[in-house]
Formats: sequence, C-alpha cells, structure tokens
Amino acid sequence: MSFLNVPEDSDFSIYNFPFGIAKYKGKVFVASRIGDSVINMDVLNSKGYLKDFNLKEEVFNNFKLNLFISQGKKTCSAVRQQLIDLFGNDSSSLANNQSDLNEILIPTEEVEMLLPVAIGDYTDFYSSIEHATNVGKMFRDPENALLPNWKHLPVGYHGRSSSIIVSGQDIRRPKGQTKPNPDENPVFGPCKLLDFELEMAFITYPGKKLGESISTSEADNYLFGMCLFNDWSARDIQKWEYVPLGPFLAKNFASSVSPWIVMMEALEPFRLKGPVQDPKVLPYLEYSGEKNIDIDLKVYIEPEGSFESLVSHSNYKYMYWNMNQQLAHHTVNGCNINAGDLYASGTISGPTEDSYGSMLELSWGGQKSLKLVDGSERKFIQDGDTVIMRGRCEKNGISLGFGEVKSKVLSAY
Repeated sequence: MSFLNVPEDSDFSIYNFPFGIAKYKGKVFVASRIGDSVINMDVLNSKGYLKDFNLKEEVFNNFKLNLFISQGKKTCSAVRQQLIDLFGNDSSSLANNQSDLNEILIPTEEVEMLLPVAIGDYTDFYSSIEHATNVGKMFRDPENALLPNWKHLPVGYHGRSSSIIVSGQDIRRPKGQTKPNPDENPVFGPCKLLDFELEMAFITYPGKKLGESISTSEADNYLFGMCLFNDWSARDIQKWEYVPLGPFLAKNFASSVSPWIVMMEALEPFRLKGPVQDPKVLPYLEYSGEKNIDIDLKVYIEPEGSFESLVSHSNYKYMYWNMNQQLAHHTVNGCNINAGDLYASGTISGPTEDSYGSMLELSWGGQKSLKLVDGSERKFIQDGDTVIMRGRCEKNGISLGFGEVKSKVLSAY
C-alpha cells in the first residue's frame, strides 16, 4: 500500500510506476506516475532521493526517455524499485517530507504528456494467428488462410517512425490512390475504409553491435517496457498499393501510442504460457518459460458529441509469436537495435468475433455493421470518430494498467 491516496481501480497502482515524458509550466522532464499524481523524476533526483545511482542531471531533465533507457536494465529496474520503496513505505524519507512531496508530485490534469521516446526505428510484426487467419480467409483461400511462412517465423516489416504520435493528437484522414473498380483506372482521393489496429508495442534497451544477434534466452535483458499502440490503416489504399512490397501510404500517415511505458518488471506477475507452436520452430526461435502476458484489451469508438461504444474486447495473451521470438528473429541476421526503438505486435485478435482487433474483421470486410450505443452504425471509422484503446492486468489482488491511447479522426480536407 502507498501512503498516498491511490484509487483502488487506478491503472497506476503501487505495482506499476511506468515512465513517460511530461510538460508542466513550460518545463519538460522524465516522469513516472502513481494514482492521480505525476512524479517529476528530475526534481526527485535533484533532491537526493536517487543519489545512489549517480545519474547525471540530463538523464531526467530531458525531453525523451532514451538517455534513461540507455542506462540499461539493471539501473532502470533499480530506479523503479526505489520508487516502490519511496512511495510504498509510510516511514520512508519522502513520506515524511511534505515540502518535497509538494514539488515532486503534480496532479495529472495539470500535466501535458508528450511522446515518450525518440523512436529511431520502428518494426511492425504480424503475430496474431487469429488475425492472420481472418485476413487470409477474406482475401485468399479460406482453406489455406495462412501463407506458407507464417508458422515458421514472426513476419514483420519496417515502418515509418516519424509519424508515430502520442495519445490525444488528432489525425487527418489520409489520401491516396485506390482502385474501387478492377476494370477501371485507379482514382485519387480520401481513404474510404479507415481502420484501427489494436496492438501492443515494446521498447528496447541498447542492443548488441551490428553483426551480433540476440537469442530468445537473452531477449529479456533488452526489453524495457510496453505501451498501447494503434496502428491506423487505410484499407482501400493498402489493397491497391501493397503488391509487391507491402503497405506504404496506407500505414505511414499515423500510428498512435500511449504516453506511459510500463516496465517489464511490472508485468512479471501476469506471465503465462503461449499457444502450442506447430510445426516445431527452428532452434533459434525455441524458448523456455512463460513469455506471453495476460493483458486485457478494449477498443471503443466515440462519435463526435456522443458516447463511447465498446467494439472489441481482446487480450495480448493470444499472441502466437512472443516478444523474445520477435527480437531473436529481428536480430538473427546481425541487425542492431537501439535504446528507444519500437516494435509493434501486429493486430491482436482473439478467437471470438467480439475479440477481433480491427474493423476489417469486426465488419468482415464491410459485409456487416456494428451498432453503437447512440444508435449509429459503423463498418469503418468515420470523420469525427475518436478511437480509444485501454489495457489492464489483474491477478491475485495485483492490478495495473497502461492508461489509454486515443485519437480523433479529422476530415481529409
């Protein structure tokens, strides 16, 4: 228990202490959070509560988390543990210093959260077997929905990092070429089949040098934390452009991330076994232990001036390929990784229709409509809609969450 008044249902319980970048009264700094309070890590450090780590001032007096992450797993984990000790013990040095608390803690409503990391590289995987199967059934042979390579390796591609935005930032409906009629020339205009993709992403510590690989057993040492990720998708643009090199304009217009990165240590209590992988994977993708994570995920659509409607209820535990395998495959050819790189899971779909992670699946390619609480219907995302994703973990009295990632869609013009 914390000596602070933390709401029982808070995503930011004593078990969490995520990290992000906050702006308050014109100053930007590294932050953590407990309950409804943002922790100014720069002030906490300057007042000597983190003196045992001998960290330079710029580690926390910074506009991105990259320098903090660059300190490595041992240091970052120890800093989080220090926060647990400081805020979870009513006899700690901080608990009895109200003057310092007044400077260190800021009400969340007074703080603007910024993009947490400078993302040098971004990789998007395709690791949900339910999602890949659904897409295969819609667009290929239903009896052979998965492509031949899918069960042998974590399929992925390199995406655009410059257009990754933080929760709360609006996006504009993308424009591009589409080919609505197969017998006519393509046309140019706004995307008509705008979609969300329910994903989680992980952020890495500094990796090995170019030419060296990270094994599945080593991967945990390079995983800093996770956040929610909405990989917006223009389905009609993608359908026309993706052959032979994959999505381009259909993906690079925006991807939205939640502002708080939950460290992997906080997620340990929610580990569980993943699905059986058949056929057996190649040796470099074999792993031991429980590498999937039970993260309850929900997606809402909120039309302009109306109410939220739950449209998808899924879980990260369904992932066929886990993070250790993804990172091992990513680096097996010697590809180097850096502090603050982002790796998205790919759309997370479950086994039931209500757990599908995209409108493409929920409307089954536009063949059916979803009814919202205000009586309106959706096959894809309309202008004025706000898409909200939330994630939460609960087990044996321990609970924490990721907050939310939300973005409103504006018209193309």
